[in-house]
Amino acid sequence: MATMTAIRSEIRRGAYYDSVVLMQLQRALAKLDGVEDAGAVMGAAANKELLAQSNLLSPEAAQAGADDLILVVRAQSDEPALAALAQVDLLLQRRRAPDNDIAYRPKTLAAAAQLAPDARWVMVSTPGRYAAGVAREALELARHVLLYSDNVSLEDEVSLKREAAAQGLLLMGPDCGTAIVNGVGLGFANAVRRGKIGLVGASGTGLQLVSSRIHQLGAGITHALGTGGRDLSEAVGALTAQQSLHLLLRDPESAVVVLISKPPAPAVAAQLLATACASDKPVVVNFIGYQAPASQAGNLHYAPTLDEAAELAVRLAAQANGSAGGEAPTAFAPTQRYLRGLYSGGTLAYEAQLILRDYLPSVYSNAPLEKSLRLEKATISRGHTIVDLGEDEFTVGRLHPMMDHELRIRRLEQEANDPETAVILLDVVLGYGAHEDPAAELAPAIGRALAAAEAAGRHLEVVVAVIGTEDDPQRMDRQLSLLHEAGAHVTTRHADAVREAGDVVRKLGAPSANPPVALEAIHAPLGVINVGLDSFATSLAAQGAAVTHVEWRPPAGGNEKLMGILGRMKQRT
Repeated sequence: MATMTAIRSEIRRGAYYDSVVLMQLQRALAKLDGVEDAGAVMGAAANKELLAQSNLLSPEAAQAGADDLILVVRAQSDEPALAALAQVDLLLQRRRAPDNDIAYRPKTLAAAAQLAPDARWVMVSTPGRYAAGVAREALELARHVLLYSDNVSLEDEVSLKREAAAQGLLLMGPDCGTAIVNGVGLGFANAVRRGKIGLVGASGTGLQLVSSRIHQLGAGITHALGTGGRDLSEAVGALTAQQSLHLLLRDPESAVVVLISKPPAPAVAAQLLATACASDKPVVVNFIGYQAPASQAGNLHYAPTLDEAAELAVRLAAQANGSAGGEAPTAFAPTQRYLRGLYSGGTLAYEAQLILRDYLPSVYSNAPLEKSLRLEKATISRGHTIVDLGEDEFTVGRLHPMMDHELRIRRLEQEANDPETAVILLDVVLGYGAHEDPAAELAPAIGRALAAAEAAGRHLEVVVAVIGTEDDPQRMDRQLSLLHEAGAHVTTRHADAVREAGDVVRKLGAPSANPPVALEAIHAPLGVINVGLDSFATSLAAQGAAVTHVEWRPPAGGNEKLMGILGRMKQRT
């Protein structure tokens, strides 16, 4: 004869508990005498589906709302099932023994901020449908945010990160499971020693692997800043990664920085690498699956695996002399960011754009590599620009620029007077049919351009590639001498000229309208307001961090209509 079992359930309307509490409650119920299985979950559709798969979904439980607590027990008979449900409150009280509890739990984030004014970080692990609202409130209170919660919309992520960046605040996440700030692990983190290596990662387990391996090798880390898995997507544009990387490049304690991510969007990768090149500090890059142009390019060191990224960082840190990493050259004015190439040779202009792909996120041209990078007007530069002055729009009724330098000299003057120009790149092509003495005209123009920039309080660099031979009628040695005396950097290798120009401007970084994140964010003793999983508060307290735990409940009992009304009322006040 089959054994009869009893399933009894209880629904508590609007009774919110975090997932760790419910997991512990469920396990405790399942261990009671006569109980075969138990469930303690919030009434989200996914949770009800799991109950159904375990044959625990009663008709009453099936009607529960997302913010209702479902308690269900399957037992050998009614008596142990009902007895188990009767012990729920006692079991909940036991898990809040004084040894594991935070003394006082404010009910709101605003109250917690008043109670702990020095707590500059808020950790959010509430259900995803509420997490964006909590994070936005934290930003309104001028706090940095680690957003552990997942199921946050892409639209909310972009909005929150832009809002944070505008205030010089970090918003790590959503779905950011790992971070270490000033020696304290947030979320999932390993116990690693302090050292000279800073980490930025869009992969939580990747950060854990690299930080652990660094520790195993006898070295240590300064900080590990997570970004959330979507941060390096084209839609988000590495907003948090850019901030975090810039912060660690300025951090005097981080001699080496490691950058970790699953494959980023190509344009995003280029922008992030350009930021990395804005410092002389070594940066180890592990974009999983990314085809690196070389094992090393300037201060960038590419590692094919996470383990090798850790090992390479440890070697570089051992070689570092104190705190590495100077900032971009200070001779340039703050407005100077861009390279302007003025070419007479179409093929050389094309090659320059190809080479600059390894240095700059985008280069505009009247003969671009991609249609999206075409200049609206060839006569007006935009960002980094390579202009082919031999294209049809410049040669109608005019000699080719290899023969007539008047147009290029005018454009040279125009770019030199542009406060955004940092480097001007030129080609000078010698040979039969070309101008009989190009340097005689270009050198004085270069001298005037450099003098005009200096008079305006700016530093300007002019890089020139001379193409030809000693047997050309223009005399190569004379051309090199005149251009050098005018103040230009001169070479006979075109690729070298392009790389020199690219290296200068990438160290200047991209202009930003947002204030940088203050170093105090990672250097001050860590104080955290925890909203959500109270196990995180316990973990933070165990590490010696000052933590205030909010006894969070869904606003308006989770009623969407009431939440909207409350939100609109708050905006009016």
